[in-house]
Amino acid sequence: MSNIKKEDIKQEVFDLYDDYAHNRVNRRDFMQRLSLYAVGGLTLTSLMGFLMPDYINAIQVKADDERIQSEYITYSSPKGGGTIKALLTMPAGNTQKLGGIVVVHENRGLNPHTEDVARRAAVAGFVSLAPDALTPLGGYPGNDDAGRELQAKRDRNDMLEDFIAAYEHLVKHPLCNGKAGVVGFCFGGWISNMMATRIDTLAAAVPFYGGQPPVEEVTKIKAPLLLHYAELDKRVNEGWPAYEAALKANSKAYTAHIYPNVNHGFLNDTTPRYDKAAAELAWQRTMDFFKEKLKG
Repeated sequence: MSNIKKEDIKQEVFDLYDDYAHNRVNRRDFMQRLSLYAVGGLTLTSLMGFLMPDYINAIQVKADDERIQSEYITYSSPKGGGTIKALLTMPAGNTQKLGGIVVVHENRGLNPHTEDVARRAAVAGFVSLAPDALTPLGGYPGNDDAGRELQAKRDRNDMLEDFIAAYEHLVKHPLCNGKAGVVGFCFGGWISNMMATRIDTLAAAVPFYGGQPPVEEVTKIKAPLLLHYAELDKRVNEGWPAYEAALKANSKAYTAHIYPNVNHGFLNDTTPRYDKAAAELAWQRTMDFFKEKLKG
């Protein structure tokens, strides 16, 4: 990780990275535009090092953590053909039935950060299942650039079907109490919103800075929602007023939080968009919400 300080970087740099991370700017253009900010002692190399994810040093719950037990499993893919690989994690030595959480990755496959988030959910007392929507294309390729390229090759509605299938697999697990929710980030936030419109028995949905479902689909939502938005995330936030109006008009149960002065991706502690205070508050709210809604 670079020794650049976050407060020394202009907001335009974070906005540019957001465009790059969501495939609105290709790598060549991203590098060219980023070079304009390599001034005053900053180099392009140092800026790149600052912005790129640091998976090695940011893991909070390692794979061999004694508090958990986890394994990779597969379940049938309705659209991808064959099976989907997923990380199944639960508290170590657990023998009682627990609430289940489907953990949905960003737009780059099941990378080390999302696996870490799934393990955090297990530490908090849940059975978590984190699928890799890139399985039909070989799985997460080991870096986010290639992961984004692969994920762009899959239809997002086909991936939605794979995550719905993950829910159906999880609620039938012997150590799940039959109640399961979903939490997702960015692309996964959209998946979380859409799963709420598609699954009548979904017990809870927690989208982090996720795209909203079509307003005409809001009538189908039965799960209570906990929605997290970042104040500086203008792209995603543009859809929130219409979504909120539809939720209110249809008397849906929801709580929304807009975290001040933070960027899209603020929970992801592998990049400088991470905001520790907002991330910890949002995660605590999320775990408390699931503990309430996923009781046996």
